[in-house]
Amino acid sequence: MNSSIVIRFPANEVQKASLIRLRTAFAEACNALAPLVREHRCWNRVALHHLAYRQMRERFPALGSQMICNAIYSVSRTARVIYQHPASPWCISHAPMRALPLLNFANTAPVYFDRHTLSLRQGGLSMYTLDGRILFEIPLTPDVEQRFRNEKIREITLSEDSEGFFLVFAFGSAVESAEEALVFPEYVIAITPEQAVA
Repeated sequence: MNSSIVIRFPANEVQKASLIRLRTAFAEACNALAPLVREHRCWNRVALHHLAYRQMRERFPALGSQMICNAIYSVSRTARVIYQHPASPWCISHAPMRALPLLNFANTAPVYFDRHTLSLRQGGLSMYTLDGRILFEIPLTPDVEQRFRNEKIREITLSEDSEGFFLVFAFGSAVESAEEALVFPEYVIAITPEQAVA
C-alpha cells in the first residue's frame, strides 16, 4: 500500500495569497533556525526545540506556537539528511571537524502541518494560516476516508506546483520512512563557508 496520499484542493485568489504568506513566513522561520543548527551542531528535534523555541516565538509572533514547532521539525528533519546521511557530501562522520554548510530554505519549501494546525472533517479541510483558519471542501473517496480513520499520519505537508496547492499525507512510522529520508530536498541549498565568502 502506498505510504502517502496526495490531495489537491481548490483555492480562490484570496486563499492562495494567504497560503503564500504562510509559506513565506514558514520558510523565513526555517532560515532563522538554520544558523543555530550549524553553529551549535544541533538538529535533534527536542534539543533544537529547547535551544530555539523561545527566541523563535519572539521573532515570529504571527506564526503561532505550533507552526514554530513545525518549523523546528522541518529544519531538524532536513538537517539530519544533509549532515548525517552517509551519501551526503556534508556528512559529519566523514569529516567531523569540517565546517558545516548553512541550509537555506527556498520560499517554495513545503509547510509542515499537524493535527493542531490542520484537520479533516466530513469532506472539509480546516487549515491554519496567518489570516486565521481557512475552510476548503475536499471530497474524499471511501478508501481514503478509511485510511484516515485507521492509519497513523506521520507527516502532513503543503506544497504547490503548476496545477496549484496540494497536501501530502504520509502514513506510518519514522522507521518505515527511513528510505524516503535519503532524498536531498530540492527546496534547500547548502551554502558552504567558501561560497558564503565568495
